[in-house]
Amino acid sequence: LDKEVTLQNIQELYRKFASECPSGNLHLHEFKRIFGINSTSTEEESAYMENVFRSFDTNKDGNIDFMEYVAAVHLVLRGKLEDKLKWSFKVYDKDGNGCLDRQEVRHIVKIIYKIKQHNDPAITENIDDICDKIFHLVDKNKDSQISLEEFIEGAEKDPWVMDQLKLDIGPCDWFIEHLKLDR
Repeated sequence: LDKEVTLQNIQELYRKFASECPSGNLHLHEFKRIFGINSTSTEEESAYMENVFRSFDTNKDGNIDFMEYVAAVHLVLRGKLEDKLKWSFKVYDKDGNGCLDRQEVRHIVKIIYKIKQHNDPAITENIDDICDKIFHLVDKNKDSQISLEEFIEGAEKDPWVMDQLKLDIGPCDWFIEHLKLDR
């Protein structure tokens, strides 16, 4: 269940940004630390967060400035499902061509499954089978690419697809936990 995040919580997160990033920029290593990526994290978890960081760095200068941070926090904590799906698509679309090919889908499914396995070693799924099923369910025009429209429609209509493609970065829990520690 989504936790309700109050305006006060968001204001506190902004205050933390200002105190932890006095330069006004959040660097990749700081971003990874915020999301719990450290020396014990897998290579996949680290790569995943680099993709997320890249998606928030809208001006592509290698940092997340305060305005990019505000947009990211708003999207992740308060955003509508369709906006979150558009953002997920942007993270997955590594080459930025506006479509997901099988290689991009396989890459993100592999990362998501490695993270799920890290948290629950009992999970055993075949990555190629998952990709085939995603394309079967989502690629409506059968052009071997998934457009943004197909992606959103597929995720909204099919809970299994949503579960396979869900970006589950969990800053809300992290943030609420850190608020408690700071008080």
